[in-house]
Amino acid sequence: MPPSLPDLRQLRAFAAVAELRSYRRAAARLGVTPSAVSQSVRALEAALGQPLVQRTTRSVAASAAGLQLLARLRPHLDGLDAAWNDVQDASGTPAGTLRLNMPRSAARLVMAPVMSAFLAAHPRIALEVRSQDDAVDIVAAGCDAGIRFEESVPRDMVAWPLGGPQRFVVAGAPALRAALGEPAGPWDLLDHPCIRQRFPQGELYRWEFARNGERLALDVPGRLTVDDQPLALQAALDGAGWAYLYQAVAAPHLRAGRLVAVLDAWCPAGTGFQLYYPGRRQASPALRAFIAWWRAHGEALLAVGQDGDARGAAPVDG
Repeated sequence: MPPSLPDLRQLRAFAAVAELRSYRRAAARLGVTPSAVSQSVRALEAALGQPLVQRTTRSVAASAAGLQLLARLRPHLDGLDAAWNDVQDASGTPAGTLRLNMPRSAARLVMAPVMSAFLAAHPRIALEVRSQDDAVDIVAAGCDAGIRFEESVPRDMVAWPLGGPQRFVVAGAPALRAALGEPAGPWDLLDHPCIRQRFPQGELYRWEFARNGERLALDVPGRLTVDDQPLALQAALDGAGWAYLYQAVAAPHLRAGRLVAVLDAWCPAGTGFQLYYPGRRQASPALRAFIAWWRAHGEALLAVGQDGDARGAAPVDG
């Protein structure tokens, strides 16, 4: 009697481990626990009577038999995914969970103004937003797509813009300008109190300026250093020094007179955020629904949201 065919979940677990070379990353991709992935692989190995994955204390890699199985298995898994996606698309009602990875800045500036409206338009889709400033392998993390600044998007990804270019401003309390005067150029900030910001990786952010082809990255002085822009915003409102803020974050406070902006001529618009994902064939129905919805409604809702009382973001993202 021929052996029974393995469970599809076991095959997916093995393929994820073989491709990602990690039980932990495979578990993140599949949305299960590492122990569940390990049990699935062991079940396959027991059924075949030979190892599919070679494990050491430092590495995980497919065996010769595992590589042979993966080569035959991957096209069929892709075909199943494509067939499922096609049927869901044909039904006219996309469903599933959309997992997006992004820095805190993108979560506040891009997603916060639009996510409720997207969910209302797609009642069968669940949205999971993972805010993480460090650079992330979205495939290994089990995410459908990521959002990063244009220069941080991996080159092998499909990408398209979310919103327009982002601009930063140097802003502080009116009392600060009254006491110290307005800096004539970025170099004057070396004699002013500034609110410094630190990257998640540990290094200090150098404030970036540009005018008439001249570019400058300045390590500003200051007794206060934070790693979150809402803290920098609050410190600027309290008069602790100049802060380097997203214009969308500072805008409501500038209009209300709680903050004043300086060095505007040195603060042109920069790059913007982009949505990115591994490839068009791998886009889930939920991701395709989000892209279509964004193109129809996202930009307008984002413009309205960014005109409101934004609450802050990280200055630069990996």
